Amino acid sequence: MKIFSKEENSWVLYDWANSAYTIVITTAVFPLFYKASAEAAGVSPSNSTAYLGYTIAIATFILAMLGPILGTIADYQGFKKRFFTVFFFIGIASTACLAFIPTNHWLLLLGAYTLSTIGASGSIVFYDAFLVDVTTEDRMNRISARGFGMGYIGSTIPFIIGIAIIILAKSGAIPISTTLASQITFMITAIWWGLFTIPMIKNVHQRHFIEREQNPVAKSFKRLGKTFKEIKQFRGLFLFLLAYFFYIDGVGTVISMSTAYGTDLGISSTNLLIILFATQVVAAPFAFLYGRLADKFSTKTMLYAGIVVYMIVCTYAYFLKTTLDFWILAMLVATSQGGIQSLSRSYFARLVPKENANEFFGFYNIFGKFASIMGPLLVGVTAQLTGKSSSGVFSLLILFIIGMFFLSKVPKPQTEVPAVDEVKTV
Repeated sequence: MKIFSKEENSWVLYDWANSAYTIVITTAVFPLFYKASAEAAGVSPSNSTAYLGYTIAIATFILAMLGPILGTIADYQGFKKRFFTVFFFIGIASTACLAFIPTNHWLLLLGAYTLSTIGASGSIVFYDAFLVDVTTEDRMNRISARGFGMGYIGSTIPFIIGIAIIILAKSGAIPISTTLASQITFMITAIWWGLFTIPMIKNVHQRHFIEREQNPVAKSFKRLGKTFKEIKQFRGLFLFLLAYFFYIDGVGTVISMSTAYGTDLGISSTNLLIILFATQVVAAPFAFLYGRLADKFSTKTMLYAGIVVYMIVCTYAYFLKTTLDFWILAMLVATSQGGIQSLSRSYFARLVPKENANEFFGFYNIFGKFASIMGPLLVGVTAQLTGKSSSGVFSLLILFIIGMFFLSKVPKPQTEVPAVDEVKTV
């Protein structure tokens, strides 16, 4: 029987903690709450959607620019935990603020949402980089996959509680407004996020680092410039980032555009929420499974498997007609969604120099963020040219083909070895 160390469990719990933010604030409750608030204040539906899009773009740009810079500084001893904690507190505080902002102040809602997004996504840069500190190389696949699996499970709990409160308020079963019910959901999310982050802050420590120097900020910029100049030394690592840029763009686009695509098929919002919940539940065990299979067949093999599944998804989406078809599509996505993301993280962690993990995970963050631009644009342009949403989703196939091509050029990490079965003591 395998035992996970205290550091491994504490690290995994942050996935459990922050995934609640992703589903409640980013995906489900906040967008609907904001839209209702903006339109009640006289903002047209199209403008309110545009403003939300601009907000997400601004937050994404800020994070993409800050990632490598702060990551390079965080490679110095003691800085990684500090930066993680700062971004975490920004995220949790601004999420809690969403519960107290009057509904007619839609601009303040967007401001708090921007800060919460920067806090949540910024903390992930350093959280991902901590993977090299909490476990050994032969266990990275298993631990990274466990994080994603636990994240899917953990995110559903506050989501169910929040949706239940909103539905009960809407039906009059409890004497509160739907507005207050949504605000309570925001506070539940902040409390959940904060409570389960305590072990991460308490037990996870930076074990790989660069010794502190005088003028660390200036020295960090020099190291960042040196990395760009010596990019040929990291050929395998940047080939992987190039592959990741394309295939993760396809993954992210399928996730972000699924609700809009389902709406175009005539699927009701209630059914879409049920399908979203079911996808989270099914994705959890498959994330664990990907980690185990990667130890048996290699990480790259399972990344190929995930890409192939998404290629099938894109092809199947072209022929979608019924709600049952959409259910089948969603379950296909659930089988590989967490696996391909978790193994990308662990594979990259094996490629990077451990003492420079933050710097390189900053680049990982940049490629992940900017990748979210091309896929939706490809879907939009193709859908407009053909007049069919299904053609737009089908066009994503090219991203997975290019991603697989570049992945095939990435050399195998020297640490790619079968998992050791011995017990890891705490």
